[in-house]
Amino acid sequence: MSTLRPMLRRKLTSILPFGIIWLVNGLLFLFVEYAVISIMEPQSGLQSAITISPRIVVFASISIFFIGCFVGFVEVSFINKFFVKWTFIQKIIGKVLIYGMFFFCIIFIFYMLAASIEMKQSVFSTAVFNRYLIFLFSITNISTFVQIAFSLFTSLIYSEIEDNLGQSVFLNFFTGKYHKPIEEERIFMFTDMKNSTTIAETMGHELYFEFLRHYYNDLSIAIINSYGEVYQYIGDEIVISWDLARFEAIEQAIGCFFEMKKALIAKQNWYLDHFNLFPDFKGAIHLGKVTTGEIGALKKEIFFTGDVLNTTARMQGLCNKYKTDLIVSKQIVEDIRDKQNYVTDFVGTTLLRGKKKSIDLFTLKPNI
Repeated sequence: MSTLRPMLRRKLTSILPFGIIWLVNGLLFLFVEYAVISIMEPQSGLQSAITISPRIVVFASISIFFIGCFVGFVEVSFINKFFVKWTFIQKIIGKVLIYGMFFFCIIFIFYMLAASIEMKQSVFSTAVFNRYLIFLFSITNISTFVQIAFSLFTSLIYSEIEDNLGQSVFLNFFTGKYHKPIEEERIFMFTDMKNSTTIAETMGHELYFEFLRHYYNDLSIAIINSYGEVYQYIGDEIVISWDLARFEAIEQAIGCFFEMKKALIAKQNWYLDHFNLFPDFKGAIHLGKVTTGEIGALKKEIFFTGDVLNTTARMQGLCNKYKTDLIVSKQIVEDIRDKQNYVTDFVGTTLLRGKKKSIDLFTLKPNI
């Protein structure tokens, strides 16, 4: 999956858990029904409509998995974007109703067609419809809808939790990667919106919040395409991180900055039309060792500690002084694989606030 395009990879890692959740729920319900039928049949003398066998289990498992993946595809690609401004509870209820109506219509159509073929009558005949009414209130249909509703509910809960925590953070929590703190080398980029205080005062809090929402959304594609992980949103600042062990991680971090710039420029007229202002930002990129682990008593999160974070934040604060939008450290410049692709200028050796050692700083831009 690592060779897939970043956006496609992200979609697949969001869709596949839907299939897994539906599969686990389906197997659980199948086992419960099998256990109940096994107890009731000898006493009642009834035979189940379908005898459970390994082939049936395999067929049902594949079918349920792909139905779950289909729901995940629809959710990730279409439905979720219409519920952005809804509350958590409103989202869950609204989506369950939408998907429930969809499955209700599908089952209705296919049952009517199947009954019509079996009874050799028109699909619009009263006899076929009466047959459907009997099925509608049967325990089989009710059981099916309970299973669908439960699978929808649990998969949508998963989707909302992943959306709020972030895909990488959720995965790290689930796998326990950082349950015990580990040391790793990472790249950090701190970005800060220019003139944010003035913009906020001009717009007012509510409009500025909408402004930030669109600003974050428009920058997200560049972050995803560069394999970046959003560590924190701090007001109008975004802290993005890359694992240095990833191939071309430094180039991806640098490319991310300029792709974010392009994304905003492409929406410049839209921002001017809607907000009468155009956002811009400055940033800094640095790398170093951090200790990464789960931390928190009342609220857990994946936390990075290390000098690299403080240093990058201090570097970003010097952009105005050096009249540049991007400052990078000497370590970044030295570790670029294809140096001919970039133009670097030394801006000075600086002793950052709170530091004992000075650091060499550079500006950087693509060599076009």
